[in-house]
Amino acid sequence: MAKLRGPHLSTPLTLLGSDRDALLRSDPGAVAPGDDVRYLVTRSGAVTLRQDGDGTLHAVMEEADPREGTQQPLVLLGRRDGFRVLAAEIAEPSPELDAPGRDLRDLRRVADQLADSDADLAAAAVAMGAWHRSTRHCPQCGGVLEPEMAGWVLRCREDGSEQFPRTDPAVIMAVRDGQDRLLLARNAHFPSGFYSVLAGFVEPGESLENAVAREVAEEVGITVEEVEYMGSQPWPFPRSLMLGYRAWAPQAAELTLQEEEIAEARWFSRAELADALETEEIALPGPASMGRALIDDWFGRSAQS
Repeated sequence: MAKLRGPHLSTPLTLLGSDRDALLRSDPGAVAPGDDVRYLVTRSGAVTLRQDGDGTLHAVMEEADPREGTQQPLVLLGRRDGFRVLAAEIAEPSPELDAPGRDLRDLRRVADQLADSDADLAAAAVAMGAWHRSTRHCPQCGGVLEPEMAGWVLRCREDGSEQFPRTDPAVIMAVRDGQDRLLLARNAHFPSGFYSVLAGFVEPGESLENAVAREVAEEVGITVEEVEYMGSQPWPFPRSLMLGYRAWAPQAAELTLQEEEIAEARWFSRAELADALETEEIALPGPASMGRALIDDWFGRSAQS
């Protein structure tokens, strides 16, 4: 992983343990069968894993193509230990497609348990599986799309146009006030008691910093005076890139909630947050998320340790 200058956050899905070998994608044989191929099986956001005695999860590399006649494209993820690693998305369970011993687990729920070396493979495999499931026809003419570049490009049979994997940038921000309290909110679609920091998608023609300020103003009605970039994280559910920020609001900022979006929001001191967690008044995002990393950064340690 390239070293970052300045403050940055690390989460399980920011780790890099494999060589993507992107130059190999142009080779027509990049996804061809061979003794040097291993398959990483995914299905609807889940990935095949095995668990060690200490609870660590490892990506399982299978020797045989698991697709069994389906048309889902293979995707070259890169190289690992001299093998070409191909992502293979399979259909919903059936005796033909789902091996009895295969342990498919939802990556969103178990990312924090993954071995460091497997996080990037799993994230890329899940994201590419979602893209190929949802992108079947050309958005310009409706023609059938065919994979090229080892699954990283889809070309229309009719007009020849190319489609590339989509990534949606989203800002996520830990807003603090003049008393160094943290703003946490419950989205209207979250279960009762589940709080996190604010987040939102970047709009066309908008800088990341402006997106932070706009989202905070829209959702809770306050103006942030300063923002600081803290790091990024792929979030392949199905295709987001989370860009994390600290942000500071005026000391006397009052909250005005966007009713259809935010159900509850409040400022927390560290002591208040610790008490709310201990009494189970609130729950926080899981340790694999950028939201949790931003909360822990403010708290000074894991907020739920």
